[in-house]
Amino acid sequence: MRLDPKPENPCFGCGGANARGMQLAFEQNDERQRIVGRFQLGDEYQGGSGFLHGGIIALLLDEVMGKASRFYGEHVVTADLRVEYLRPIRVDQEIVVEGFVARRDGRQLYHEGEIRNAAGNVLARGQGRFVIIDREKYRKQ
Repeated sequence: MRLDPKPENPCFGCGGANARGMQLAFEQNDERQRIVGRFQLGDEYQGGSGFLHGGIIALLLDEVMGKASRFYGEHVVTADLRVEYLRPIRVDQEIVVEGFVARRDGRQLYHEGEIRNAAGNVLARGQGRFVIIDREKYRKQ
């Protein structure tokens, strides 16, 4: 199932209502229990000359791991995010971003993710803790 940016969502990473956002789209693979995105990000996302900014790499991992909560049918917010930068990622390089559920402990969901190049080499790895929220209650605050 394709997870396109929702036109009413203002999220910088995955929303369709943010003209300056990345408007990232993902695929939900129910059989493998994975969320997958394929991207080729341009110069506007670079940090060091010719390489993706570390914050953009963290954002990609946060987005894909957060989307893994769909396998529980829950809405979550990020509580903790850890990123391991293994190799530089060049701008305009084709990458695959993948996230999956590691475990659940009550309202706490623990997810993992990685970014790979076209050859399958892992370039960055992430781990996140996400807290389940009541979306209606959250919107009122």
